[in-house]
Amino acid sequence: MIPLLIANIAIILIVFFILYGKISKPTTSDSKEAEELKREVQRLETVIKDEMSRNRLETNSGQKDTREELRGTLTTLTQSVEHKLTSLQQDNSHKLDQMRETVDEKLHATLEKRFGESFKLVSDRLDQVHKGLGEMQTIAVGVGDLKKVLSNIKTRGSWGEAQLGNLIEEIMTPDQYGVQVKTKKSTADMVDYAIKLPGSGEKDYIWLPIDAKFPIEDYQRLIEAEEQGDLAAIELNRKQLETRIKEESKKIHTKYIDTPHTTDFGILFVPIESLYGEILRIPGLFEFVRREYKVIITGPTTIQAILNSLNMGFRTLAIQKRSSEVWDILNGVKTEFGKFGDILEKTHKKLQEAGNTIESAMVRSRAIEKKLSKAGDSPLLKEGEGEIVEAVIDVIE
Repeated sequence: MIPLLIANIAIILIVFFILYGKISKPTTSDSKEAEELKREVQRLETVIKDEMSRNRLETNSGQKDTREELRGTLTTLTQSVEHKLTSLQQDNSHKLDQMRETVDEKLHATLEKRFGESFKLVSDRLDQVHKGLGEMQTIAVGVGDLKKVLSNIKTRGSWGEAQLGNLIEEIMTPDQYGVQVKTKKSTADMVDYAIKLPGSGEKDYIWLPIDAKFPIEDYQRLIEAEEQGDLAAIELNRKQLETRIKEESKKIHTKYIDTPHTTDFGILFVPIESLYGEILRIPGLFEFVRREYKVIITGPTTIQAILNSLNMGFRTLAIQKRSSEVWDILNGVKTEFGKFGDILEKTHKKLQEAGNTIESAMVRSRAIEKKLSKAGDSPLLKEGEGEIVEAVIDVIE
């Protein structure tokens, strides 16, 4: 309908423009014709307006019908969609309820299982913690006992000596060291251990004194000050530890070093590595005691290295002594081997003489056999020749 209306309007407009063109152009035609044309144009204009009004009314009516139809369709579609949405919402709600129930059941079962496992794990861990606390209490009692033992100066010294003795016994043989040795003749003091080093003579030896010291009080005070971060206390306790080490080094130099009966230096042994490390951290202490008192400070690892070096030296010395003995034996073997060569040469000569004598005897034997064969052909000897021949053979043999 709308395309037909548009086509009619287009035709009318074309006719209108044609007529309008004819009127606007000046011609020589009669004025009556011009009037008629104007009237025709006015009539056409009136027709066009009427047609356009009618078409507008028809268009409005058609659009109204179309709107009503669209409204009805949209209403139906909306109702259908609302119905579908309602149905879908109900279905989704139902499925969501089912899913929620399923999830709740599985979650409840999972949570119960996990909680059960977690509670069991926590219970086991608590049991382990309880056992650990019991063990820690036992350890604490042992540490307290050890602290009591170490608080006793004599017991603490014995523990340091025992550790030093264990290290020496692992590396040295019993004939290479001594225990509680009097190394200086002018005093009655005895050093804890002394290593026996070879001297100038074959049976001479000198002692290397090793004394164990354990200044645990000074070390503990220094550790406590470091834990508290008290710089003044750290400096004070480090100074006290330095003074204690110097005093002990001086005692070793005074009591145990006696050249030429001992080495010109001694060894101060501390039984724990942390204490040894703290002593080494004191600036200049190690060099001072080595230079002034001829004492070397060692810990468990350092003393093992020194003892291993000494043991290797003992083995090298033993090998050198054994090598000289081996050369003496080889020289004796050389002399005896020369004598054996002379005897072997004499034996060779005797064997040659014996061979010559046997060869001469064989020649004589063949000559005797020839003579006997000639004598056997004589008629005088035919009687009893067997007995005579046997008697001659016996004589020859």
